[in-house]
Amino acid sequence: MGAPEIYWFVPTAGDGRQLGAPSRPNGFAYLSAVAQAADDLGFDGVLLPTGGLSEDTIVVASALSVLTRRLRFLVAVRPGLISPILAARITASMDRVSAGRVSLNVVSGSGKSDFEGLPLSQAERYELAREWLVAFRAAFGSMAVNIQGRHIHIENGKALLPSVQQPYPPIYFGGSSDEALGVAAEHVDVYLSWGERPEEVAEKISRVRRQAESFGRHVRFGLRAHIIVREREEEAWTEAERLIEHLTDEQIAKAQAAFAASESVGQSRMARLHHGSRDSLRIGPNLWAGVGLVRGGAGTAFVGSPDNIARALDQYREIGIQTFILSGYPHLEEAYRTAELLFPALGRPSPMFQTQSAAVATATVHAGSPIVGRFSSI
Repeated sequence: MGAPEIYWFVPTAGDGRQLGAPSRPNGFAYLSAVAQAADDLGFDGVLLPTGGLSEDTIVVASALSVLTRRLRFLVAVRPGLISPILAARITASMDRVSAGRVSLNVVSGSGKSDFEGLPLSQAERYELAREWLVAFRAAFGSMAVNIQGRHIHIENGKALLPSVQQPYPPIYFGGSSDEALGVAAEHVDVYLSWGERPEEVAEKISRVRRQAESFGRHVRFGLRAHIIVREREEEAWTEAERLIEHLTDEQIAKAQAAFAASESVGQSRMARLHHGSRDSLRIGPNLWAGVGLVRGGAGTAFVGSPDNIARALDQYREIGIQTFILSGYPHLEEAYRTAELLFPALGRPSPMFQTQSAAVATATVHAGSPIVGRFSSI
């Protein structure tokens, strides 16, 4: 199958060592450190999230792009907050500034309680997303955009600026409702699922793939989850328990009540994995639902030794997943652990550790090591 794409996560809404405990300072210097570490370690890209407590993704990604070399930026954009023509212009500019390292993660939102205050039902949000994506994709063409939809009205719209990536930077999109799967099949390049059990993800992939074929399209697939990888299996599971040890029953109950009030089908599917209970968090051999006790969105984590997690990822690769977007608490340290431990198990050693090994070997030779002694007379 070859090595999969591995993305990391820039925690623009905060970071820390334990859920429910005070977070570490999270200024731009820290976000830069996470992104630069991911770049040096050989991650293919990073996801920047969107939400009420997150820094603006476009602003942060633009700043980080000049501090990195290879790293791709998966930038979350909400259709209800920005016009598709303006989004196309900004995306094209970011793609040009970063030399073709930008992708777009289109986020419809989870209902009327979202921070942008849009009075739209879940179904209406996907109507908006569909119209928005039609206009956004058309804006990269040579013709003016004219759309009179229910939510989007554009007359002679023009993005004008071409992107480096053609015909436009890749579009990612997630959602588990029927409406979301339909939008993904018709309009996006990569469909993202949260880390449900393999058979549950496979069912969604099959539906998107069938619908995409009816439009004559091909869609790629990705998975969003957390990770706790350690050299030994038991060490990883101990760390998983430590991550949630400070959570109180009240914190869990409050979070679960908020998730239950959400209109998000994906959030409901996450909650069903554990039912708000600490006693049912192991939902697969190396899949754990503890993060979802209090964190919205992706609530599962791959937990275990490098070889066992690699085998778990292989189950998803066999059903069509090509990209894994991972994260771990805290994100700076866990980026190093993931690259050092998991990458070799996936057949993709980290450039940083390869470089360090070469540097050590060179230093040893120049220092007059036994290797020099063996060959000095040749």
